[in-house]
Amino acid sequence: MKESSLPFGMYRIHIYDAVTTGMHWHIHKDGARHYDKYKELKKQMPAAIAVGSDPAVIYSATAPLPEAVDEMVFAGFLRREPVEMVKCITSDIEVPANSELVIEGYLDPGEMRIEGPFGDHTGFYSAADNYPVFHVTCITHRKDMIYPATVVGKPPMEDCYMGKATERIFLPLLRMDFPEIKDFNLPMEGVFHNAALISIKKSYPGHAKKIIHGLWGKGQMMFAKLVIIVDDDVDVQNISYTAWRILNNVDWKRDVVIADGPVDDLDHSASWPRYGSKMGIDATRKTREEGMMRDWPEELFMSDEIKDLVTKRWKEYGFD
Repeated sequence: MKESSLPFGMYRIHIYDAVTTGMHWHIHKDGARHYDKYKELKKQMPAAIAVGSDPAVIYSATAPLPEAVDEMVFAGFLRREPVEMVKCITSDIEVPANSELVIEGYLDPGEMRIEGPFGDHTGFYSAADNYPVFHVTCITHRKDMIYPATVVGKPPMEDCYMGKATERIFLPLLRMDFPEIKDFNLPMEGVFHNAALISIKKSYPGHAKKIIHGLWGKGQMMFAKLVIIVDDDVDVQNISYTAWRILNNVDWKRDVVIADGPVDDLDHSASWPRYGSKMGIDATRKTREEGMMRDWPEELFMSDEIKDLVTKRWKEYGFD
């Protein structure tokens, strides 16, 4: 394994003392997967913590990229120029040259220590648990270092808007696998892994349930505890209208899918850590093949003529 093959990610560290920290990466994430490979080889895992850099680099470390896509290549795409990288002093790992602070070190295979609890983006304290230990070997920084930071808590906070950026940037990539998807909305209240509103161009019976199951098998969408599918004429960015359509269109026995599977490490509601249930709701118009034995009604709309008439006579009606 080449040290330069290590991934970039954004992970929390718990400072134990001057030379050791906890390394809070969840078992579903790339950092844990690479750490497990070093454990199998019974080798120390080199690592480096780069603090600061430009916004595109910081954001790219959080992005849910496919395994084959390098985070710094993606950052270069966002910033429209390559990210200059420099080699660390104590390992062959490369870090962004414009980092404010770089902490180099290693993790011993199998060494674990209690990390946490910490307040998290869910708005709750995440539980203390065993995580790998990072040992510091070298620290370098700019002369007038700026330490960037954000505060997490109940949404909306700054990290929520980074999540919204992911929603917009990755919609075209989601459509590569699911071209029938028109739009999706990950509401801030759902902290991005508790709820997803998806609009689709429905073409056949069961289409919505196909999307539900497909998304649960797609990268970090596997954490979505609630996936709601609506027709493509619904603007899922309009939460009020979307809720109206959902609550009118759903027969709970016919249209709800309940499944068990992996949930986010920070989900405190599941009976077991990292494993729980999730729900999919088909709120699209139903066909006979889907069990709808009556004609589906037309939605009420005010005609353009009436809208124009009311607009023209608005002051006459006493509204000003």
